[in-house]
Amino acid sequence: MKAVLMTAIGDPDVLKLQDIEEPEISTPTQIKVQLKAAGINPVDAKIRRNGLFYENAMPAVLGCDGAGKVTETGRAVNHFKPGDKVWFCNGGLGREQGNYAEYTVIDARWASLMPETFSFVEAAASPLVLITAWGALFDRGGLQSGQSVLIHAGAGGVGHVAIQLAKLKGARVITTVSSWQKTEFAKAMGADEVVDYTKGGFTEAVNTLTDGKGADLVFDTVGAAVFKESIAVTAHFGRLVTLLDPGQLNLAEARMRNLLIGFELMLTPMLRQLTEARDKQVEVLKQCAASADKGFLKVHICKQLELKDASEAHKLVETGHMAGKIVLSV
Repeated sequence: MKAVLMTAIGDPDVLKLQDIEEPEISTPTQIKVQLKAAGINPVDAKIRRNGLFYENAMPAVLGCDGAGKVTETGRAVNHFKPGDKVWFCNGGLGREQGNYAEYTVIDARWASLMPETFSFVEAAASPLVLITAWGALFDRGGLQSGQSVLIHAGAGGVGHVAIQLAKLKGARVITTVSSWQKTEFAKAMGADEVVDYTKGGFTEAVNTLTDGKGADLVFDTVGAAVFKESIAVTAHFGRLVTLLDPGQLNLAEARMRNLLIGFELMLTPMLRQLTEARDKQVEVLKQCAASADKGFLKVHICKQLELKDASEAHKLVETGHMAGKIVLSV
């Protein structure tokens, strides 16, 4: 079968389209999936630049997100059948095969029926960002109806679905973006207020919008500088959740505000083989599928490329300027 292999640590050119052996079911609980699309996420590019999570794993197929049709099931699988359309976040970290390929084999436990209203491309774009946003907003952030949330980078892959999930919860959503085009996009996703941080940062604007109180929850998807500035816009006794390592910084003001600080890394259950936590992630996908089929949740595809163009997809995702998600059609 055709697959894109990471052949070395380096720039996007280390991604090579090659022929490799087609995977086959080896345990009774597995399913074989003909992949129709694979999502591109920033973590894919970070792995390519910095190395896989496991030693001696190269060459490796990257890509955590996938969607496709079940072609075969193990004898112990009774909740999927050939022809079922599934989506999942599995592999791509160096242990199991990722989804930049024509076929994959995964344990049926980690797959879910994709939304009936989604195309394969939309489904492949969604699992990692949906699970990440859900974990940050609800599991770590404890977001409740009527609360306010500041979501940074609201036009990004995680940000634009986080806006929608927060609105479904009944929260007031403020978000930050870097251009008027992204302002319009974030509003279309449901944001109540949008702050262009290129016009003097975001502290003054957010505190004005919240009458000086700050947001009940702040969700940082950007990094250390944004995390640091976000302390001053998180309400007293509020929560500040980040996807990234904020590094060394002075937390005196965070302490004075009695903030709860949380980290969201949705890859932890897969990396640490925490099966119950992975079960919960699959349940998140099921709930999101139900919302999508009711028309309450969508994913924006900003670029669709072919499997052979994986290196180009990595170049685009590394610019950090894309609104929505990039997907490879298989």
